[in-house]
This record gives sequence, C-alpha cells and structure tokens, in this order.
Amino acid sequence: MNPLDQIALQQLFTHARTHSHWQDRGIAADTLRQLYALAAMGPTSMNAQPGRFVFLTTPAAKQQLLPALAEGNRDKTLTAPVTVIVAHDPAFYRHLPELFPYMEGAEQMYAENDELAQNTAFRNGTLQGAWLIMAARALGLDCGPMSGFDNGKTDEIFFTENGWKSNFLVNLGYGDSQKLHPRGKRLEFEEACLLL
Repeated sequence: MNPLDQIALQQLFTHARTHSHWQDRGIAADTLRQLYALAAMGPTSMNAQPGRFVFLTTPAAKQQLLPALAEGNRDKTLTAPVTVIVAHDPAFYRHLPELFPYMEGAEQMYAENDELAQNTAFRNGTLQGAWLIMAARALGLDCGPMSGFDNGKTDEIFFTENGWKSNFLVNLGYGDSQKLHPRGKRLEFEEACLLL
C-alpha cells in the first residue's frame, strides 16, 4: 500500500474536527448504508464484529433519546441530521460459526466465559465505533462524538428486546465550521509515547 496524499490525511485527521453545530443538510439512507459497509471492514478479534449501530434519522427518534441526554448535548443532537448510538451485542459470539468458521468451539469459548465475552464485546465494539468515525470522515461527513448521556436509560429505551449495550453517541452531518472553537492542544510524542 502507498501512503495517502496530504489532502486525504487532512480530511481524515488534521483538518477533521468535532462538530456541535450543523448545516441544514440531510444524509441519504444510501450514504448511511455505505458508511456501515466501510466501518464493517475494520478489524475485530476473531472477526467477531460485536458493534451495533442505531441511526436516529427523524425528530421522533431523537425525542426518544432526549431523556437520556445530558443537558449540554440536547441541542447539538436535536439539530444534527443523524445521531448514531454506538453499541455492542454482549452475545456477539452467536455469529462466530458464520463469521469465524476457522476455529471450532469459538462460540462456546465465549458462551462459557462471561467476563471474556463482555470485555471482547466492549473493546471491539468501541473499535468499530472509531472505524465508523473514520468512515464518516472518508465520505465527507463531519462527526460529533459524545459520551454525555445515561447508558442505562438509553439501553432501557432502545435495547430491552435485543440486549445490546450502548457505548457512546456520534452526531453526523455537515458541520458549521464558522462555529468551531480553536483546536485544542495535543500531547507531544514524548508526553504520550514510549519508544522502546
């Protein structure tokens, strides 16, 4: 593989920002399907794919989430074209015979070890949420990831039937760059990394 050019790196990393204010532009359902198709290509342990995504695309759907949102996240969520509940399926291992047929007994390994299953679901579902953000940026969308919400209430509202667990939220749309704060400082390599 060859390195991406500077324009692509800017879109994915250096010019990409966390948005809270949105242009009045919708996102087509086909774009959301394309978004998932890209995000699903990211790596997960044993190809387990425990990540689950609920795309709230209507005002009525957003109103369901409203009681779980922190006060400071309500307006930015209600005005975003789409809000994604990034979640994971604790019983993801039921799909392993199809997703990872190379290892006999993989499903049973998780079914018999709840701690391993929960840790694997959370870690890899979080990873898939990060891939969702990068895929959105690749498609020209802006993102506003958030953790200011009540997970228990969210799960009660949306996941009582399937048992999924919410992790974080991502607002999607076309951001209003005029309303961005200056970019926050990043830690230097020497502050955040060890080179051994």
